[in-house]
Amino acid sequence: MCTTVLTVDDSRAMRDMLRHSLLAAGFRVLQAEDGLHGLEVLETERPDVIVTDINMPRMDGFGFIEAVRRDEARRSMPVLVLTTEIDAEKKNRARAAGATGWIVKPFDPIKLVEAIRRVAA
Repeated sequence: MCTTVLTVDDSRAMRDMLRHSLLAAGFRVLQAEDGLHGLEVLETERPDVIVTDINMPRMDGFGFIEAVRRDEARRSMPVLVLTTEIDAEKKNRARAAGATGWIVKPFDPIKLVEAIRRVAA
């Protein structure tokens, strides 16, 4: 069974890099441009892992994670935050919202794949 990953990031370049790295690792990749789009994707798809940015228009990563966690069916779905933010307060806020882990951009594709495999197991 192929692991499906939903990436949520407003940067096209970042979505392209994520898609390339994750496809190369054998994952099925779904993509969304912001938190609202991510919620739309989740209406019809059930990814094994979500990788989301924090700073996005329309709905940021915090709001997106909180919305995912409010849904009983998605409460245990792993959510990794991938962001340029290194602020401990934001990291704590993401954890409080329900984030499973935190990865700082620029990301190491090998470490990202390992993290996804670890939380998907």
